[in-house]
Parts: sequence; structure tokens; C-alpha cells
Amino acid sequence: MAGNKTVANDCSPTEYIRTIEPEQKRADAQWLLKLCERLTGERAKMWGPSIVGCGSYHYKYVSGREGDLFLAGFSARKSSLVVYVLGYLFDEQDEILSRLGRHKMGKACLYIKRLADIDRNVLEELVTRSITATRQRYPD
Repeated sequence: MAGNKTVANDCSPTEYIRTIEPEQKRADAQWLLKLCERLTGERAKMWGPSIVGCGSYHYKYVSGREGDLFLAGFSARKSSLVVYVLGYLFDEQDEILSRLGRHKMGKACLYIKRLADIDRNVLEELVTRSITATRQRYPD
């Protein structure tokens, strides 16, 4: 079985954020960094070359695949910010997303052009629920 591509490393989240262009996206990433650290109570790490993640949990699937992943994280992609949330783990995801503002949602990827397009308090609620649900599903 192949190993996970998304693993924590020693690269600096602060240095990664300094490279983000344009300036507004860099400021949004800085806000997301502070949010994730505050909600998890843990310092950020880089997971792969472009994902900033805070906290961690160990998962093991029925298939036997297992690994570690961050509790809360984001990436600044060219076209949008991506906030990783495991909303499929809790029933309120659709209701919370209906109050968020302009976004697109994949299975675990929330795509936002800029934070000015959304309600930051609702984003905080969504990330908090994702962290809680993940901790319940994958207790240490």
C-alpha cells in the first residue's frame, strides 16, 4: 500500500504564507492561520508543500489504510483559498454552509475566493464543528 502524500514536515508555515500573492490572499491566509491555531490550541505545521495544518489525528479505515492528518487546515491555491473541513461527519453542515456566503464545497474542501465573500463567524463555526466531529470519530 502506498504511503500518504500529505504528511507533516519541518517547513515553516510563516515562510509559506510570505510567498502567497496577491497581498489580500496573503492577509486572508494569515487570518486562517490564527483561526486554526486558536481553535485547535496547537501551532501550525506544513503538511506537504502547500497545506498549513494544526493539530492532528490518527485514522484507520476498514480497508486497513491508516495515517495521520491535521485537524484544521487550509491552502492558498491560485484560484481560491481551500479550507479543509470534514463536514460530512456532522449533520449541520448544509445549514451552516447556507449561512456562509459565496463558496463551493467538495467532499472535504471548502473553496473561497476571499474571506470578504463570507461570514467569518460562520466559517469559525464550521471549522469548530469539523474539529469536534473529527475528534469524536477518531479519538486518541
